[in-house]
Amino acid sequence: MRKIILTYITFCFFVFTNAQRTDQAKKVDSLLRLLKVSKEDTSKAMTLLTLASWYETNNQDSSAYYLQKGKALSELLKFDRGIYYYYQQSTVLSFTKGNYESAMEESIKGLALARKLKDSSMAITMLNSIGIIHGYFGNLNEQLDYTLQVRNVIESIKDSSKMSGLYHNLANCYLNLRHYRKAVETAGYSIHLCTNLKLRNDYINRAYATLAQGYDGLQIFDSALYYYNKAIKESVRLNDKYAEGSIYGYQCNLFASMNRLSDMLKAAEKSLSLSRELQSRQMMASSLYNVAYAQFLNNNNKEAARNISEALAIATKDSLRDELKNSYSVLSYIAAKEGDYATSIRAKQKSDSIQTAFLNEQVLKSTADLEKKYETEKKDNQIKLQKAELHRRRIINYVLIGGASALLLISLLSYRTYTQKQKLQQQRIAELEAEKQLAATESVLKGEEQERTRLAKDLHDGLGGMLSGIKYSLNTMKGNLILTPETAQSFERSIDMLDSSIREMRRVAHNMMPEALVKFGLDTALKDFCADINQSGALQVTYQSIGLESVQFEQTAAITIYRIVQELVNNTIKHASAINAIVQLSKTDEEISITVEDDGKGFDPVILQRAKGIGWSNIQSRVEYLKGNLDVQSEPGKGTSVHIEIAM
Repeated sequence: MRKIILTYITFCFFVFTNAQRTDQAKKVDSLLRLLKVSKEDTSKAMTLLTLASWYETNNQDSSAYYLQKGKALSELLKFDRGIYYYYQQSTVLSFTKGNYESAMEESIKGLALARKLKDSSMAITMLNSIGIIHGYFGNLNEQLDYTLQVRNVIESIKDSSKMSGLYHNLANCYLNLRHYRKAVETAGYSIHLCTNLKLRNDYINRAYATLAQGYDGLQIFDSALYYYNKAIKESVRLNDKYAEGSIYGYQCNLFASMNRLSDMLKAAEKSLSLSRELQSRQMMASSLYNVAYAQFLNNNNKEAARNISEALAIATKDSLRDELKNSYSVLSYIAAKEGDYATSIRAKQKSDSIQTAFLNEQVLKSTADLEKKYETEKKDNQIKLQKAELHRRRIINYVLIGGASALLLISLLSYRTYTQKQKLQQQRIAELEAEKQLAATESVLKGEEQERTRLAKDLHDGLGGMLSGIKYSLNTMKGNLILTPETAQSFERSIDMLDSSIREMRRVAHNMMPEALVKFGLDTALKDFCADINQSGALQVTYQSIGLESVQFEQTAAITIYRIVQELVNNTIKHASAINAIVQLSKTDEEISITVEDDGKGFDPVILQRAKGIGWSNIQSRVEYLKGNLDVQSEPGKGTSVHIEIAM
C-alpha cells in the first residue's frame, strides 16, 4: 500500500519557475479585465495561457478552456513562444489528470520547440518534465539521465537561480532509486539554497515533501512527520492545493507505518476533500482507497466498502492502473473481513493480474527496444551504402549543372538589377505622393485648429465681453427703474436668458479650443471632457489613463488626439443608444493606445467602407496624420470597440 515515488509533488518546479501563488484572486480578476479590452495579438495569447496556469491549481476545466483558446490564437498568429507555453502548461494539466502518456507527448513537442527557439530556460523546463514522467513510468535511469542533462544546461548558462530546483529533482531521482540517505542529503541542500542563500524555489513546499519521503524511507518517522507538516503549511501559504492533497496522501501512509490509525484516517479524509474540491479524478481515486483502507483498519467495514466501490468506479472509467490495482487489493481485505472469501479471492486475483500485466508490458517494451536497435543498425548500414553511391552520382551531376547554372545566374542577376531599379523608382514616386498628401492633411488640420482657436478667442473675449457688459448694464438699470410686478418678472426672465446665452457661448468656445488642453495637457483635458459628458446625463463615461504622467505631447498631436476622442464619443451619443462607455489612453513601449468602447446597439463595421459622413472621415484623416492604425470591432446588439495605436 505504500507509494514511495513523489513525482507529482516536484513535477511543476521548472514548469513555471516564475509562478507566484500570492494574491491569486486579484491577479485572475485583473487578467480577466485585461482580456475584455485586448485585441487579437500575442499579448492576449499570453494572457489566456497565464490564466490557464493560475486556474491549474483550482479549476482544471477553466485551465483547459483557456489553454485551448491560447493555443488557437498562438497558432493563428504563428506565435511560437505562445505555442511553447501551451505545451508547457498542457504537460502540467495532463499530469495532474493522470494522463501521463499525453504529458510525455506534450513535453517532447515542447522540448523540440524550445530547441528551435534556442532558449535554454525553456529546454531546461521540458528536459526536467520528461525526466520526471520517466520516473513515474518506472524508467528510473532515464529520469536520472534527463535530470543530469538539466544540470549540464544550467552549468553551461551559469544560471545559479535554478540550482535549488535542480537539487530538488536530483533528490527525487535518488528517492525513486531507493537511495534514501542520498535523497535526504540533496533535498536538504535544495532547501538550504532556497532558505539560506535565497535562491529561488517557488515550490519549496514540494522540496520539504521530498525530504520527508527520504526520512520515511529511512524509517525515521519523527523527522518524516515534521517535514510533512512543514510541506503542508507551505502548500497552504502558496495556495498549492494539488500538492497539499498529495502530501496528505503520503502522510496517510506514514501514519499507517506508525500505527496511528485515527490520524491516518484524518489525513486520508483531508486528501479526499481537496481532491473533490479540485475535481482531480486520479487524486480522488487514490484518496478514496486510502480512506477505505484507513476505515478498514479502524474497524469501519461498511464505510470502507462504500468508498472502495467509488474508487473502483473512477479508476475503471479513467483506466487508472495503479489506483485500480490498489483498490482491488483493499477490496480483498474488506471482503475477507466480512467473510466473503469468494469476492476477496477475485479481488486479489484482479490486483495480481494488473501487476502481472504491467510487468509483461515492461518485458515487451525491453524486447521491442532491442529489436528496434537491431533494425536501426541494419538500416544504418544500408543507408551508408546508398549515400556513397549518391555521392558519386552527385559529383557528376554537379559538373554538368555547374556550367548551366553559371549562365542562368548571370541572366537572372541582370534581370533582377533591372526590376529592382524600376521598383525603387515606383517606391520613390509613392513616397513623394504620400509625403505630399501628409503635408496637405497637416496643413488642413493646423488651419482648422488655428481657425477654431481664433473663433474661440473672438467668442470668449469679444462677444462674451459684450454680453457680460449688457448684463452689467441691465442689472444697474434694474436698481433705478420702477417696474410693475409683471414687468419685473419679464425683466428677470430676460436677464436669465442672457445668462444662458453667456453660458452657451462659453461652452461653444470651450469645445472649439479647451483651455485645459492648452494649460494642463491632454490627460486633464480628456478627463474634463468625460466629466462634462457625465454631468450632461447624455452618457456615463469612464475615463482611464495609464503611463501618461511623464509624457510630453507635441501640441498639434495632443489636439488631434483630443479631437479623435471627442468625435468618437459624440458618435456614441448620437448613434449607439449606449448607457455606458469607456475611454482609455495608455502608453507602452513607445506607443500610444486609444480605446473607446460602449455597450450600445452596435453595427456591422462593413458599412464604414461606404460611410460618407464628415465625422468618420475626420477621424480617419486624423489617424492617418498621426501615422496610426485604426481597428473597429462591433456586432449588432453587442456594442462597439474602437482601438487606435500611434507610434510615438
